[in-house]
Amino acid sequence: MSFRNCIIICMTAALAAVSCMAGKGLADLERAAESVSLSLAGHDEPPLCRDSVINVQVDSSSPRRDGPLLMKAVRDDETGEMVATDVIVASKVTARFRNVAERLGRVEIQFDMTVPQGLVRSDLQLKFNPVMKLYARRISPETGEPETVMTDSSLLEPVYITGNAYRQKQLRGYERYEAFLSTIIGDTTEFVREKQLEQFIRRHFPEIYAMKDDSSYVYDNDAENIFGVNLRTVREHYTDKIMKARNERRISDRDRMFRKYVKDPIVGNIRLDTVLASSEGALVYRYVQDVAAVPMMKRIEIGLNGSIWRNGENLCALAGIDSLVFYVSSLASLADDTPRYVFRIMERRVTDHTNAYIDFESGSSVFDSLAPGNASELERIRKSFAEAGSDGNLVLDSVVVTASCSPEGDYGFNKRLAQRRSLAVMRYFSDVFEEKRIADCMKSSSVPENWEYFCTLVKNDTVLGEDVKAIVAEAGAEEDKEAAELRLSRLPEYRYMREKIYPRLRTVRFDFHLHRKGMAKDTVHTTEPDTVYMKGVNALKNMDYKTAATLLKPYGDYNSALAMASSGYDESALAILRTLDWRNAKVSYLTSLVLARMGRYREAEECYKKSVSADPAMAHRANLDPEMSGILDYADNKHN
Repeated sequence: MSFRNCIIICMTAALAAVSCMAGKGLADLERAAESVSLSLAGHDEPPLCRDSVINVQVDSSSPRRDGPLLMKAVRDDETGEMVATDVIVASKVTARFRNVAERLGRVEIQFDMTVPQGLVRSDLQLKFNPVMKLYARRISPETGEPETVMTDSSLLEPVYITGNAYRQKQLRGYERYEAFLSTIIGDTTEFVREKQLEQFIRRHFPEIYAMKDDSSYVYDNDAENIFGVNLRTVREHYTDKIMKARNERRISDRDRMFRKYVKDPIVGNIRLDTVLASSEGALVYRYVQDVAAVPMMKRIEIGLNGSIWRNGENLCALAGIDSLVFYVSSLASLADDTPRYVFRIMERRVTDHTNAYIDFESGSSVFDSLAPGNASELERIRKSFAEAGSDGNLVLDSVVVTASCSPEGDYGFNKRLAQRRSLAVMRYFSDVFEEKRIADCMKSSSVPENWEYFCTLVKNDTVLGEDVKAIVAEAGAEEDKEAAELRLSRLPEYRYMREKIYPRLRTVRFDFHLHRKGMAKDTVHTTEPDTVYMKGVNALKNMDYKTAATLLKPYGDYNSALAMASSGYDESALAILRTLDWRNAKVSYLTSLVLARMGRYREAEECYKKSVSADPAMAHRANLDPEMSGILDYADNKHN
């Protein structure tokens, strides 16, 4: 065998050994990655519940046997049942869910991320990306039945566990990139061969060279006249094009060089980016997240994605990590859905009215229906006629058209003018509506001088003084209206009233008189659902506590107290609860909860006992509300 062939064989064997070692190292990392886990925070041995998901891990050192597992057992003297006596070595019970409470529209969840010792290494970076999914109760549009659906899925802030050596390589990459950037020339004048340019001018243009130490500024046009060429051409001729091209290549290579030197950039918006100097033992990070509640929220699921990085390369992904589930309990679930009704008196006859400001010619009953102001008012009245007949439960009986005039002029003339204007408007609408029924139901009426409205307008006017308002009020009370109008005409403010107030008195009022179809009695007493109350209850169930408190507070019932307590107004809630029947289980329970918030545990315990006595299921509810833990601890300490 030749020496060259021997070297090749040795090199091949060495590469194979290195590859084997690298593959073994990656396999070890992948096995260690399988031990990354999510767990509930705060309890190493959580209480077992009926709905718990239990993982039992038996010591792997125990011998495995095929077939059924036989365990030692003895008979219990009291029950007669066979009870196992074998002990499972190193067993671990892990709950995968927890109940959390929603308060004031927020939910706080906590969980632990456990990293095994095999992954806590100086040359590695672990990237964890928690994923949160929110589920809420909804009514299915297809079946109309309630169902739990996912309403949102989002990535939480990542957590990075960075080894010290890994971080040092990251920083060195940034240093190398900064060194590359320092080679880029920013001042383009450095590319000009100044000595050669100066030597050329001195040799061929000595008189120009003499201007070297002259501080006066020479414009480019002047320089072009002197040299016969412009400044740009001269600079291009004496520019080092090779150096300039090299510099431009470096500028265009900035992104590529950044990727070359900084293989894994240091990013922001991270919940945790800790640098480990040592690798002794496993690492546990407590993740705390505040979540905004969504309407009818039922549960929150937390999953975990991640990857292991070395030398800026993604070695492997973290997979097979079981999710955690947080079931959300809210005070809104205690809402009472019982409908509330209001007592109403329904009248057979229904009336409605509206005013139209129609501009007539002075002293005339003729009006222009196409004038912009009149056209908009007449269109509005046409819609009122249409709406009056659109309700199938109402029948239009009559429409009284009342025209009125301002106090200006002779009273008798104003009386006749108001009557003519009323008839003119009636004729207009009789022509507009083809139905003879509408024309027949219209009736004419008039107010010669609308003194009542005139006094109201003057009283609310911000320009007229109090002395003028008093005079107008006194004049309006006089029986002789012409004498009253004469007194007003002598006031300095009379011109203002004629121009600003009198035109508003020339109105046409429409009074619609209807009756309910099929209703014989003049009045009927009915009950109907209180829509305002039910809107408040729906807002409470959807965790819109501000709206619920506003709508429900006037009712002073159980839901009102629940809305106050859910909004954090404990004193207001307690004041309402004191007026309710304590024998109601929910009333007693809510009272106990509010008292517990105030630290009044003795009173809270009494109310809690009343609640459980009325409804034993409230004892289970107490496990869902954190305020009730203080009551249970108080009771245990008192009995001990």
